[in-house]
Amino acid sequence: MINRRTFSKAVGLGTGAATVALTGLESQASAAANATAPQQPRGGTAPTVPTVAPGTHTTFPTLKQVKAGVLDVGYAELGPHHGPVVICLHGWPYDIHSYVDVAPPLAGLGYRVIVPYLRGHGITRFLSSRTPRTAEQSAIALDIIALMDALEIHKAVLAGFDWGSRTGDIIAALWPDRVKALVSTSGYVITDRKAQLEPAAPAVEHNWWYQWYFATERGKKALENPDERLALCRYVWTLVSPDWDFDDATYQRTARAFLNPDYAAIVLFNYCWRIGLIDGEPRYDRYEQQLSAQPTIGVPTITLDPALDPFTPPGDGSVYRSHFTGPYEHRTIANIGHNLPQEAPTVFAQAVVDADHL
Repeated sequence: MINRRTFSKAVGLGTGAATVALTGLESQASAAANATAPQQPRGGTAPTVPTVAPGTHTTFPTLKQVKAGVLDVGYAELGPHHGPVVICLHGWPYDIHSYVDVAPPLAGLGYRVIVPYLRGHGITRFLSSRTPRTAEQSAIALDIIALMDALEIHKAVLAGFDWGSRTGDIIAALWPDRVKALVSTSGYVITDRKAQLEPAAPAVEHNWWYQWYFATERGKKALENPDERLALCRYVWTLVSPDWDFDDATYQRTARAFLNPDYAAIVLFNYCWRIGLIDGEPRYDRYEQQLSAQPTIGVPTITLDPALDPFTPPGDGSVYRSHFTGPYEHRTIANIGHNLPQEAPTVFAQAVVDADHL
């Protein structure tokens, strides 16, 4: 989830896509996804996103696969192929269904919306059994760069929360020529591993209970056991989105993504790596060295703070404002928890469109 330091301050490429048909998206949403409404130029008036109630959609019409870097990436795609690209990035413990109500209205406005499963999630698979199952923050960012290259996408609007925010922040900081605009929930969340070695305020440490749990043999066993894993992830949903009244079917649609054979290894690596318990792959060291300097982000950005998310720091974004040096807006979203795009899809989609017009 978000950068612990930020919170405590305030308290090889390939192509070849294949499509798998799915069912369940309402017919009117499918029609909207195929619309090709012209986009306003940057700096013009941003169109208003049609209101979509949370839970309107339950699945994506198709999933695709493409070989990209070290992965065979599974992803959803909606909207016209030649439309401006938006890549929506999920977090932990979530999957592409966080954007199931965000993607259709964006597609209806003419955007090509790409929603990939991150490494270790859903139908994304490693191409080789010999590839180390690591999850440094730069490795996940490079997965998305590889995906963009495989799909011949030079530049996109990146929008995310949790791991997805971090990934978008990293790409915007290190490869700004690939980012047209950024929507980053919880602000600047690039991990500073050195800062992670220092104690935080007790309330902050309490919020990170699962990170410390995963650092123990007991927590490792829980995440490696599928039944205990699913119960743990569901419990996290209730803690970080206290007012989100999701049903069992909603959770189960996402929980299927947690049965990926590499899920436990990827999640355990990510959280243990963050707090310095394990080292990353040398191939990523140069990127992590750059990120340790907490580089600024100069692309047009909108940051979103969900008010009920326990990881949202006080100060209305002030603790991370200095990290964003380009066109910028901040919005605090009342009565919403950590999974902002699924809890408030219209708000999130509007932020994407507005960021594209900053």
